[in-house]
Amino acid sequence: MASTAHADAKIDWARGLVIADGVGVADRHAPSPAIARSTARRGADDAAKRAIAIALRAIPLAAGGTLGERAKDAAIAARIDAAVAHAMTLAADPDTDGAWRVTLGVPLEALRQAIDGPRAFTGGDVAPAVVVVEASAPPALGYRVGTTGVAIAWRADANPDLATAPRTTATVAHGTLALAKPLGNAATLYVIVPGR
Repeated sequence: MASTAHADAKIDWARGLVIADGVGVADRHAPSPAIARSTARRGADDAAKRAIAIALRAIPLAAGGTLGERAKDAAIAARIDAAVAHAMTLAADPDTDGAWRVTLGVPLEALRQAIDGPRAFTGGDVAPAVVVVEASAPPALGYRVGTTGVAIAWRADANPDLATAPRTTATVAHGTLALAKPLGNAATLYVIVPGR
């Protein structure tokens, strides 16, 4: 599944991440090279986080609207801010002049949980960890299977790593995936591939 770009960040639906690059320039007037490098690194992280925070506003929700509209709720906004503050470092490279270039990512699942809360684990480990679902579901945050919010990734095709995963089809209505075969539970990752 192709990534969606917003400003300086992109949404990688297949990896389940909102990703942004940041650059921090070393302060030539810092008291030492170590301090100049550390402030450059913080500056790079801050730049990437700002780009992610801007891109988050435009993420579509499965039930309609955008994440930015839901972030008007102060509690949801605080959880989204916490997810951005804890962005994962995907790459961090120092330049010879003391500057830093970083790539940070925020998991889409963390953003889904910011809206719905954590997935409730209701069963044992008998459900499959991954289920491949053929559906015409556009990439969006917050799909449900029944009444349960679930973790979802989008792929353009089912790669060989998913060859042994159980498969089903689904219809989509109002942000809900109606599975043809009931597979998985709240702990399952549903991988959406284009329907045939």
